[in-house]
Amino acid sequence: MTIPTAAQEPPTGPQNGPVGPVGTSGATGASGTVGTGVRSGAAGATSHATLPVIMLALATVVAAVASLNVALPSIARDTHATQTQLSWIIDAYALPFTALLLLGGAIGDRYGRRRALIAGLAIFGAGSVAALAVSTPGWLIALRAVLGAGAALVMPATLSTITATFPADQRPRAVGAWTGVAGASALLGVLTSGLLLEFWSWRSVFGLNVALAVVALAATLRVIPESADPSAPRLDLFGALLTVVGLGVTVYSVIEAPTEGWTSPRTLGGIAGGLAVLAGFVAWELRARTPLLDPRLFGHRAFAAGTLSITVQFFGFFGFIFLVLQYLQLVRGDSALRAALSLLPMSLAIMSGARGMAPRLLPRVGARPVIILGLVLVTTGLLVISRLDGTSAYWSLLAGLLPLGAGMGLAMTPATTAITEALPAAKQGVGSAVNDLARELGGALGIAVLGSVMQSTYRDQLQPAGLPDQVVEQARSSLAVASRLAPEVARQAQSAFVDGMQLALTCAAVAAAVAALAVAALLRRDGAVAAIPHPGSSVPASASPKSPEAESFAMKS
Repeated sequence: MTIPTAAQEPPTGPQNGPVGPVGTSGATGASGTVGTGVRSGAAGATSHATLPVIMLALATVVAAVASLNVALPSIARDTHATQTQLSWIIDAYALPFTALLLLGGAIGDRYGRRRALIAGLAIFGAGSVAALAVSTPGWLIALRAVLGAGAALVMPATLSTITATFPADQRPRAVGAWTGVAGASALLGVLTSGLLLEFWSWRSVFGLNVALAVVALAATLRVIPESADPSAPRLDLFGALLTVVGLGVTVYSVIEAPTEGWTSPRTLGGIAGGLAVLAGFVAWELRARTPLLDPRLFGHRAFAAGTLSITVQFFGFFGFIFLVLQYLQLVRGDSALRAALSLLPMSLAIMSGARGMAPRLLPRVGARPVIILGLVLVTTGLLVISRLDGTSAYWSLLAGLLPLGAGMGLAMTPATTAITEALPAAKQGVGSAVNDLARELGGALGIAVLGSVMQSTYRDQLQPAGLPDQVVEQARSSLAVASRLAPEVARQAQSAFVDGMQLALTCAAVAAAVAALAVAALLRRDGAVAAIPHPGSSVPASASPKSPEAESFAMKS
């Protein structure tokens, strides 16, 4: 099947502008029109000025997901954080980011995407200023959560601003640029942080956040046009609360599992309880008059395949980043800058795949083979990297980085397009939030699950003899602590960490392979990806080509 090009636009009503696939008219915002492509020359110029600012705002919040990873050894030494606390320092950002994305997208749709960008960047910057003064793991975790809440307003507003303001013929390239920056900026954040750590402490990473947020905020105020849907329904606050509680309890239980025990009542009960709340969220959304996320969207094969592909890619990607930066610094002995530079080829491969290979392949072969090829390359890259040990040369790592990056770049663009094309222009905040939710949920789960797999193996295999119990427990708390103990303990700890990393990355590779098979099954029928009609839609049958899945969805609705 093929992803539709931006030229396949919905019909234009006589007065209301283009009619979206859910029967929503284009609405005029404070300084722009929602639901329409930008067609005038002046509007086209505005879109050209908008893209760099959107990319900066996007890079600011995405880079923060991974930028602190390179500083984890320093944080562990300075704050005496355990491995579990290190996982929380990273996931404390990703978890609220994930849980609030749908609400953030809906807020942007209703009250204005420009306003959402401004509010999100202000929260992100203020939290980063406060983090400059902290010195304990607890406060660091709390402030990272504040940054994540700000990011949840920013990220969906970036993609929905592109889809709401760019002309139809420019939209595919703009979305391609968005996916490339969203994938590569995490690694660029790691590289910049590594450079800062050569001269300053880990707090300088938060200083970088402040500088980026200030510049992005000033540029947003000057350049970004307002776009909103004044007729948007009221916000589904109860649904948002269910996502926060469900995801929070589930991820918390997974991260704490190595310490509590995977089979302990607390772990199993927490995971079961979190999943039960998420099931309640699905039931609530099916009955809600104005759902935050209509679960019936996933009855559309392309939408479901795109969401699954994005989730699994970032499950492996962020779990890999979390583990490999500790491996490079604490096992291989690289500096923070050298560790960051080691991953630079991957960011180049992501950009090459997203902006080079994917746009050329999609018109020729369609979305299905491109996404599958991308996931196969991701699987290959993770398997190669999972074979690293304490004596592996850099070329062994590079041999995995290149297919991993190229595969992500290839698979991201058609998957993102499938998600955004399934919703009308007036609902692009929610559509982009689903895309972002898939990315951040995958990332949060990758850090939690793969970090827990590594930590469980590390704790089980690190059993140094002849040492007091207190010292043994310190060594088992994290590799950063163990590396400062006796040389024999440090060597055992490095070996245990490598074993845990190998198992975790193998699990990630298996997940990517299963996702490739699932996408192949979901997209097995040829045809254009159709926008999904909403219950009550008045779109005529000729509005857009429909796949059999979309027709079935419409009949059920």
